[in-house]
Amino acid sequence: MTSARFWGKKIGMTQVFKDNKVVPVTAIDLSHWLVTNIKTQEKDGYNAVQVGLVRDRFNQKPFENEWLTDAKKYFYHLREIAFDGDMASLQIGQPIGFSQLMNSGEFVDVVGATIGRGFAGVVKRHDFNGPPGSHGSNMGKRPGSSSSYRSQGRIIKNKKFPGHMGTDLQVMKNLEVVSVNTDANVVLVKGSVPGKAGSLLCIRKSNG
Repeated sequence: MTSARFWGKKIGMTQVFKDNKVVPVTAIDLSHWLVTNIKTQEKDGYNAVQVGLVRDRFNQKPFENEWLTDAKKYFYHLREIAFDGDMASLQIGQPIGFSQLMNSGEFVDVVGATIGRGFAGVVKRHDFNGPPGSHGSNMGKRPGSSSSYRSQGRIIKNKKFPGHMGTDLQVMKNLEVVSVNTDANVVLVKGSVPGKAGSLLCIRKSNG
């Protein structure tokens, strides 16, 4: 596969020693992805391969065509990847070794959703300072003035208020690939990436 974009599941953070220095890394699991569909120029108008992440209770079982009739039951996620290689080399149900597409020392961009924090106030959500801690202030953690438009029944666009926090799409660019374990299909990238353990990550080769 010659695609420069693929998917994995975040395992968590740890640290490794490199050149006698401690390097914080994030472990990403690239295993248990299967080919679920093949798109061709003749049939679909473009070349691509659809891959699916097998659910834990089925990842030790051999692939069956029945899985494709009820994809939500057998797969966590289905994703499509542009493919410009030999389409004849792909088969439905074939395992995809994403780790073979990466090498130590390369740089990648990792895209994921940040951890959801639920409903949050302005101090936590927008880093407001809050009221003074003395002189009898009873403001609490309220957001303060809603602007002069409030009397007209309107609020200035992008005014910072309490609300849902997290689950925002975030990109971490130019992360170094510290090591690649092709046997376990696990890759270690330097630094932190968005999301919690088990969340889906999109990995693409960095353009610099």
